[in-house]
Amino acid sequence: MTVLLGAAMIPCALIDSADGRAETYVFEVSAFGSILIGSCMWVLSRGDIERTGQREGFLLTVLVWVFLPMIASIPFLASGMTVTDSLFETVSGLTTTGATVLTGLDSMPRGLLLWRAILQWIGGIGIIVTAIAILPQLRVGGMQLFELESSDMSGKFLPRITDIAAYLGFTYLLISMLCALLYYLTGMDWFDAITHAMTTMSAGGYSTHDASFGYFSDTNAPYVATLFMFIAGLPFSLLAMLMLQGRIRPMLADPQPRLYLALALIFSIIIVVYHEAVVDPPVFDHIFHGFKEALFNIISIMTGTGYASAPYDTWGQPVMVIFLGATFVGGCAGSAACGLKMFRLEIAAKTIVAYSQRMIQPHRRTPIRYAGKTVDEEVLQSVMVFISLYLLTFLVAAALISLTGVDALAAISGAATSVSNVGPGLGPMIGPSGTFQLLPDFAKWVCAIAMLLGRLEFVAVFVVLTRRFWRG
Repeated sequence: MTVLLGAAMIPCALIDSADGRAETYVFEVSAFGSILIGSCMWVLSRGDIERTGQREGFLLTVLVWVFLPMIASIPFLASGMTVTDSLFETVSGLTTTGATVLTGLDSMPRGLLLWRAILQWIGGIGIIVTAIAILPQLRVGGMQLFELESSDMSGKFLPRITDIAAYLGFTYLLISMLCALLYYLTGMDWFDAITHAMTTMSAGGYSTHDASFGYFSDTNAPYVATLFMFIAGLPFSLLAMLMLQGRIRPMLADPQPRLYLALALIFSIIIVVYHEAVVDPPVFDHIFHGFKEALFNIISIMTGTGYASAPYDTWGQPVMVIFLGATFVGGCAGSAACGLKMFRLEIAAKTIVAYSQRMIQPHRRTPIRYAGKTVDEEVLQSVMVFISLYLLTFLVAAALISLTGVDALAAISGAATSVSNVGPGLGPMIGPSGTFQLLPDFAKWVCAIAMLLGRLEFVAVFVVLTRRFWRG
């Protein structure tokens, strides 16, 4: 992966060189250093590798996500950013959070803008492969429901993780190329089309403009973005089956996409109805305009992409509550999206209903079913533990950020957007029109750690930190 990051820096050096920028050396030195470090690590680790067990899997997963940001932050450091800002921007990129400390994007060297997009694109496929091939084996957060042995991707179809990565990566590349082409056809230049396709399909949200998608408000680009952000939140294993094998039944049979679409539409309709019925004068020119803006920004927040086409934090307090709620919801398991995920929300809701019924009728035993199958107790406990850790991490992060003196809205939304890997928070400081630049360094470190915890599904990190894990 370190060698891959180094190789990915070469196009950034080439584009800066083509633009006649003096900053070309930043990526030349960074690429050489990354490839050298990666090559040395490969030479030292050659030889027979023992079969990786669950314990090693936990440790390897955590170490990869902790080590890579250190290497990937070199170009930011070399460009003059502080250590804190460099690591924040890199962690935000690789976890596809999309929160940024940078301003003046419209005049920034294109090499650095491309590097931000590449970080998110690499992070996106890394997250998808981790969610589909690794987390189910580690039995984290109820992901064992999607173990490959019991799925349509098992057996001879995809016997190894490397095969899974190649298969999903090819699908990811195809959809990204289609997204870039459609962006170009809406009027974007090729650079904007490619970088935004990378950050759309990764559900990352980094833009090449300070105004984010507000810069393209007079084009049809927001329609393309809405479609592909939604696609980025779908299960990629099912997308691969649909695109490469023509199998649509698995997608239609999965309950996640249906709930995902339903929630996006419900949130958007509530926002439009609220503005048409309550707000005077209305924010939107007409209902269709309101629905377009609401759907774009709701899907952006639900998937954790974080693009903004308008300052939605000025649409009223009730709307801000909806957006804060959408921050936690997320997309489907096995996608590039963030949050609690659809399957956990459905299982948690059914569990609450079942236990409520049991309180009224103590002898009643209602099995929890998901996708037509009974969910065993281990999965139920795993899901509820995940949700508990998720909320606990959010509360602790919000409390720590508030200690730095920022206002309550920034602390709460900053913690929520970091844990959920969304990007923009709410309010004038870190909202869709702001950046995280003004946050104190301590708050930035809290947010960066929360981003990593969110992307590693919490449990994986906490397991590695236990004494029992190190005692074997």
